[in-house]
Parts: sequence; C-alpha cells; structure tokens
Amino acid sequence: MSSSARRRLTVVLTVAALAVPWSTPSAALAEPTSTPTATASAGAPIPCPKAIAPKTSRPKRPTPPADNPAQKALGGEQLASPGLVVSSGVAGPPANTAISWLVADLDTGEILGACGAHEYGTPASVQKLLLTATYLDKLDPKQVATVTHADLAQVPSDSSLVGLVEGGKYSVETLWLGLLLQSGNDAATVLARLGGGTVAAGVQGMNAEADKLGAFQTHAVTPSGYDGAGQFTSAYDLALIARVCFDNETFRKYALTQRTQIPAQPPKHKGFQIQNENQLIYKYPGALGGKTGFTSLARHTYVGAAERNGRRLVVTLMGAEPKPQRGWQQGAALLDWGFSLPSGTSVGHLVTPEEAHPAPSPSGSAGAPMIAEAATSSMWAPIPIAAGVAVATGLSVLVGLFRIRRRRRA
Repeated sequence: MSSSARRRLTVVLTVAALAVPWSTPSAALAEPTSTPTATASAGAPIPCPKAIAPKTSRPKRPTPPADNPAQKALGGEQLASPGLVVSSGVAGPPANTAISWLVADLDTGEILGACGAHEYGTPASVQKLLLTATYLDKLDPKQVATVTHADLAQVPSDSSLVGLVEGGKYSVETLWLGLLLQSGNDAATVLARLGGGTVAAGVQGMNAEADKLGAFQTHAVTPSGYDGAGQFTSAYDLALIARVCFDNETFRKYALTQRTQIPAQPPKHKGFQIQNENQLIYKYPGALGGKTGFTSLARHTYVGAAERNGRRLVVTLMGAEPKPQRGWQQGAALLDWGFSLPSGTSVGHLVTPEEAHPAPSPSGSAGAPMIAEAATSSMWAPIPIAAGVAVATGLSVLVGLFRIRRRRRA
C-alpha cells in the first residue's frame, strides 16, 4: 500500500472511530461499591451458622418459581444473598437448624439480620397469619357461624384440628382462637369461607393481601398452610405479614391467650378446652405471641415476637428441625441476639405497602414498582445508527483500498 493510500485509510478510520459515541460502563460497573457485610469479597454468600440436627427423611422440596432479581432485593440489596447478612462489627447470630430466617424491628421495620431472607420456602401453619392479616378486621367477632359439611370435607384427615363439628355453631372469635392457639385447619377453612364467600375466594383474598403488603414471594393455595402445589413464601414475606398482625390489638390479645373453651354442641358434643401451642408465651419474658407450623414437607416453621425495653422484635424461621432445640427455642435465641444489637442496626428494611406500590407521580406516570422485572442491559450501549453508517463507510473504503493494492501488485 502506498503512503498516500495509508494516509487516506488512517483518516477514514479516525473519522469512523470519532463518530462512534462508545459509552462507558454504568456507574455501578465503573465504580466498585462497598462489599456487603454478609458477602465474601468474591461475591460468594457467607454460610449461616448451622446447628447439627439428626438426619430425617423428608419429601423432596418443590421447585420454586424462577428468581426475580427485583423481588430478591426488596428491602435492600444485601437481602438478595442466600447466605448470612449481618451488620459489620456485631456479634454473630446463634446457630440454628433453619433453612432461612430473619430478625426485624416491628416498629421501625429495620432488619437486624437474616439468612436467605428471600429464599422460597414452604410455610405450613404460619400461613394462618396471612389469613389473619386478611380477614381479622373484616369479620365481626360476635358473628355466629354454622359449620357445614362442605367446610369439613375440604380439611385433610391428617390435619391439625380444633374439633369443630358439622352443624356446630361457633362465634368468629372462637374460630380465631381455635386457629391461633390450636392451629385448627378446620377453623381456617370456615374463616376463609366467611371472609371470601367461598373457601376458594377466601384464598384469593389472601393472595391479594400478600400482594398489597409487598409479600411478592407468597402464594397461598390453602387457607391453613396445609401443603399445596405452588404454595410458597419467604422469611422476609412472613415478617411483612407478621408486622401487620402484631400491629393489630385484637391479634395481640388472641396470640397471648393461653387457653380457651370450645363450646358444647348439644346434644352430642361436649365442650372442651384448648391451649396455646406457642411455648414462647409461657417461657420467654416479654413475649408477644406468634405462630408455630409443621408439615413433613415444610418441616418446622415459626414466627414469634417479643418486647424488651420498649423495643419490639419479630423472628421468622423456615425449614427448621426440632433438635437440638424446638423451633420456638431457636426463635427465642435469635430474639435474644436481636435485642443484644444496638438500636439502629440494619441490613435492610421491611417495606410498607406504599413503598411496594408507589403512587403515580405528579406528571401522571406511575412510579417504578419495586417488583418490576429487572431490566436486562448490556455493559455497552448500542451503537447509534449514524455511527454505524460511519463505520460501514470506513470499512467500505478500506475494502476498496485493499482492492487497489491487489490490482497494483498484479
């Protein structure tokens, strides 16, 4: 190639290069951010402290829905980690057998620590808290409901039951106590029917409530938490739901009730007493109550709350084993750990319904929803059309010059 041809080629390529506005990486990629406390420097999740539990046989865990990056970061980016998330410099949490857990402040919404906050899990009877959050204020506690054959026919025979009888008449308050003290799946079915008109509609109402609260990983299939295909929740979602429950004075009263009487249903059925299954209320100073749960698939699930020195904390656990400690004891240990942390400790927060569903902006356009699908973007911006034309032109000239050179060589 002659010197003049080389000069022409250099000019063309320079013009083409200057015409291309190559973008730089986004700020998040250009400037490294601080490494979250619970994430190793290489980005690997930090394992959660695990207590050794006896091996048990359990059904295969169901395949959860595909992860939504925006949902997994709800309440804070650190919470997307499947591993341990705690603040820098604080004492580590106690070991437990749960697959996932979370400790949060009921009043401020601050999350003090978590393990797999947004990992999908099976709820078991702690799902009854979603039923409570949905319908507790919508049903008159003095209303008397008659239990139907259809109500009881929908309750699996291996369910935990209060012992409601067909044709029996019970106040709504008695049904709530049967639900929360004895974990009665029969009571759950009746309450869902009363709240929704049908049991199926009652469950739809529960899912609508979960969506309103921002519990986007929660999907109810049964009103009681009895296992159902496609039924999931997370430790984070359970904390959102529990926060609504513990803000309700009536719920707090029911959750601390130690025992109640289920009325007789003459002429065949005598009355009997039931006790609260949540041992936290008997053995943990400042306990506010909560809910236990168990199925062979979900294993032990637990939600508990307590107050100490004017501070109210809630703990949620999923997939725990009962040894070396029962679920409520593992929850109590995490509450103790949470109370030991200074106020203001935070690795994230529990969103409010308003944060989960932003109102339209003054311009009329809706705010960006917190669960919007994460946008897929390339590290580099697309090349504009004009720049593409310039590059193509430069390449065409280059090809032409090489053809000239080849003709000269021939």
